[in-house]
Amino acid sequence: MAKKLKKPKAPEAAPKRRGIKTEVAGLLEKQALIGWREWLSLPGLGVARIKAKVDTGARTSALHAMHITPFDNAGALWVAFEVAPHTGGVRDLARIQCRAPVRDHRPVKSSSGHAQERYVISTPVVLGGRQFDIEVTLTNRAEMGFEMLFGRTSLRAGRFLVHPTRSFLLSPRQKA
Repeated sequence: MAKKLKKPKAPEAAPKRRGIKTEVAGLLEKQALIGWREWLSLPGLGVARIKAKVDTGARTSALHAMHITPFDNAGALWVAFEVAPHTGGVRDLARIQCRAPVRDHRPVKSSSGHAQERYVISTPVVLGGRQFDIEVTLTNRAEMGFEMLFGRTSLRAGRFLVHPTRSFLLSPRQKA
């Protein structure tokens, strides 16, 4: 009995490589492009406008907060604090009194390597017409250039792509 000869398989074609422009265009269909700094709002805290640095090196977002005071609210730990957002207008001297439930209290290592215990809260953020909840640590950022860092966990789930050399792509640079 003669054996049937099998036809040799054709070599598989290498997958087509797409150019970077095609790849970025495909990603932009699903994600919004933001700059390395953007204007945000924190409606849950009463902050209509705050300039934030988009920081892919920072795990968690950070907010400049003053007079951070923990307190008990019906058996739950809450924190009271003040925010003075730089809006780019005459209201820069305004202080906003905030209160929020504490989600966590954890050590956070700064870019200089110094660890600090910080309160963590959850709050809604609005960027480019999109609203979603983020975790924010509260800390004194008086010596920093931005009152808020927008960290990489806030960027997760494919929400945004970051353009490293452009600013205010989703938020206009208007005066408050």
